[in-house]
Amino acid sequence: MLDPTTVFDESGPLEAPLTDEVLWAVEAQLGHRLPAAYVDLSRRHNGGSFARDAHPAPDRTSWAEDHVGVYRLAAIGRTARFSLCGAVGSAFWVAEWGYPDIGVYIADCPSAGHDMIALDYRSPGEPAVVHVDQERNYQITVLAPNFETFVSGLLSESDYDLDD
Repeated sequence: MLDPTTVFDESGPLEAPLTDEVLWAVEAQLGHRLPAAYVDLSRRHNGGSFARDAHPAPDRTSWAEDHVGVYRLAAIGRTARFSLCGAVGSAFWVAEWGYPDIGVYIADCPSAGHDMIALDYRSPGEPAVVHVDQERNYQITVLAPNFETFVSGLLSESDYDLDD
C-alpha cells in the first residue's frame, strides 16, 4: 500500500477524499477502470504534488538522457482544475494538445504540457504507466508496468546528473 506521507509533498490534496460515487462517475466518463493502487491512494490523499520529482526512463526523452521530470498526480474527481475530469484533465490533453488517446493522463511534468504521464490501456490487464513526449512526436515510453511500481520508483531529480 502506498503511503501518502511519502508520495506527496507537504501541500494538501487537490480534492476531498475519494468516494465510491465520484469514482464510479469518473470511471464511467473516462471509459476505464482505474488501478486499485491509484484509487486507494486517492481515498487517503486525492491528488497533489509529488514529494519526489523524477522517474527513471529507459531511453532519452526531451527532458533528459535517463529520466523524466514529474510534478503532480491528478485527483480522481471533477472539481479541481487538475483532476481527471477537471478543466485540464485527461480529455483536455487529447482534445486540445493532440495527445494520443491511449488511456488516462494522470500526471503532469514540469514542461508545462510538453510531456505527460499516462495510464496506457492499449494492452489487456492492468495499464502500464507511460511517458508521452509531445516534443518527440508524442513518443510513448513505458516507465513502469503498473501504477504502484511507478510511484514506488519516483526519485528526487537531484539524484541525477543534470549536466547531460
